[in-house]
Amino acid sequence: MQISSLGSKIIISDNLKADIEHVLEQFSERKIFIVVDENTNKLCLPVIIDIPAISKAHVIVIGQGEAHKNSESLVKIWEELSQNGADRHSLVINLGGGMIGDLGGFAAATFKRGISFMNIPTTLLSQVDASIGGKLGINLLGLKNEIGLFKTPDYVIVNYAFLKTLNKEHLLAGFAEMIKHSLIYSASHWKKIQELDITNIDFESLQKQVSKSIFIKNDFVQADFREVHVRKALNFGHTIGHAFESYFNNTKKTPISHGMAVAQGLICEMHLSYKKNALPLSQLNEVVNFIIKIFGRLKLEKNEYEILYELMQHDKKNEKQKVNFTLLTSIGEYEVNQTCSRESIYNAFDYYSLIETL
Repeated sequence: MQISSLGSKIIISDNLKADIEHVLEQFSERKIFIVVDENTNKLCLPVIIDIPAISKAHVIVIGQGEAHKNSESLVKIWEELSQNGADRHSLVINLGGGMIGDLGGFAAATFKRGISFMNIPTTLLSQVDASIGGKLGINLLGLKNEIGLFKTPDYVIVNYAFLKTLNKEHLLAGFAEMIKHSLIYSASHWKKIQELDITNIDFESLQKQVSKSIFIKNDFVQADFREVHVRKALNFGHTIGHAFESYFNNTKKTPISHGMAVAQGLICEMHLSYKKNALPLSQLNEVVNFIIKIFGRLKLEKNEYEILYELMQHDKKNEKQKVNFTLLTSIGEYEVNQTCSRESIYNAFDYYSLIETL
């Protein structure tokens, strides 16, 4: 299956090697570079290394984890491209999760004013989210994606075989984004997401829902590539979620995954939707109970509210020093550019800290 997306071709692959070989035929005679982290270098690159064009490629290995999504890693990629003869006709293949896609894509989009790149996402999170939509960037001063740009890859090749190598934490990281997609898209798709057993996975069923999530994200991206209006719906759960992620990973030094942070952000922003946009209480309870059952909840003290609020003020969606949200009016119905007072945000933190599942 192939989806077109603003210059990108997204291939949902049933035959990974054949599809990669077919795409790389058009890059014959060009230098190919593969960006991996330490983990995908060991576990994922061997899956495709016997493809002739891949076996001849120059491999650039970056440290594993979000801490390496920084300017030092970016310079390393630029230097290895330059020192190994990359030119404006070269191709960069990003083989890994969202960190590699963001970092390698940023490097390719800026090297010699931009060279071709392709994403082969190897995590559930990167398949349904990070590799689609053309957002590229690195972290700065503990702030997520503080430096970045928009540039779509030439190709994205998605295959569920890589998902079988993931542990529960990495699967949950992507599942949080799939939950978000369903909540902003339709009540019927939300019901299908609730039917997925993420702890005992049928990978064929999961692949169908991955494909649906890709379709949903692509619809928003094509309608609003530069995130001026409707694409902001994809940020549901992320304004508070990114604050959780930055705080626990960089300030508190008790790391959590992006998916865990987004799941907790969804809980808080569901409450804001209930208070500000009259989201039905039954829907609030249904979604929150589902998320807590799967992800659990983080411990949050009142003296941490102000730190989280300060982190939220760095969010790129903010305007005129007001914290900007996407909030729901009902499952499948959203409103972008919603601002909330500090008091209402703190009330959402109170709700989060005290809620008991029903």
